[in-house]
Amino acid sequence: MTNTTGGTDRPPYLRIAAEIRRRVEQGELAPGERVPSTRHIAREWGVALATATKALTHLRLEGIVETKPRAGTVVATPTVPARGRRSVTPVTTPTEPDLSLERIVRAAVDIADAEGLAALSMRGIAARLGVAAMSPYRYVTGKDDLILLMADSAFGEQFYPATAPDGWRARLELGARTLWTLHRRHPWLAQLSSLTRPLLLPNLMVHGEWSLSALDGHGLDTTTLFDIHVLLYSHVQGLAVHLEREAHAAATTGQDEDQWMDSRGDALKGLVDSGRFPTFAKVVSSFGDGYDLRLDTLFELGLKALLDGLAPVIEGRPPT
Repeated sequence: MTNTTGGTDRPPYLRIAAEIRRRVEQGELAPGERVPSTRHIAREWGVALATATKALTHLRLEGIVETKPRAGTVVATPTVPARGRRSVTPVTTPTEPDLSLERIVRAAVDIADAEGLAALSMRGIAARLGVAAMSPYRYVTGKDDLILLMADSAFGEQFYPATAPDGWRARLELGARTLWTLHRRHPWLAQLSSLTRPLLLPNLMVHGEWSLSALDGHGLDTTTLFDIHVLLYSHVQGLAVHLEREAHAAATTGQDEDQWMDSRGDALKGLVDSGRFPTFAKVVSSFGDGYDLRLDTLFELGLKALLDGLAPVIEGRPPT
């Protein structure tokens, strides 16, 4: 693709920012519409992710774009003064003395929320904060340690009431829905660890303690008690992992899930018409406008099924 950034003497990030600004000003990108992601910029202009991040940061400081969780970076809605030109609210670029571990973690979380973990780099964080590339290393040793700090911060955004609701079921439901809310807010959380190698983070342990205390005191042996706790967490994590995968797929293919399914129409029709899968064909044909996969609905359905099935075990009564 040919880019009309012009001014080859300017740094690459400024040339990229100028081209995206041109697209906005000429109406090629409308308010609220996604601008190229860091991955797309890196691929289109042949630059590093840190350079792509710096270009978007420059545009955000100008008020041209804004970042929205999971929507990515979009064209900001301008305020139009009397002379009809875009009004830009000046933003002060943070200086080195203002840098702190808290600001680094917050910036990293914002990047991961908007663009996914793959877009996260120490250079990109420095560019977002407007500091020297090596400055974040004064506060954190590297990306792996930073991700753990991000996760602990994210899991610490919601806590539980001092007075727990009555009954083990109500407490487990609250715990599961709290974790689901956090994973919904930060889809990259589900990508960080497997059940066999859990994250040992203080704020994640808060949620574990809530779940375990809800199960404690019902006569369960400790292995069964912990198995139930892990099973409930796996329900949250197992569904949440698809939030980040879908966001990544949409960013890399340029298709949302509906567009992707539409592009597979011939393959689906071939399976339905083959006669090999009659039940599948009957169910799929009954949908009319297609099956709408809703992760929130699946979460609630699965949670109810799990707790219904576990009730006899927890309450020490024979299953019906």
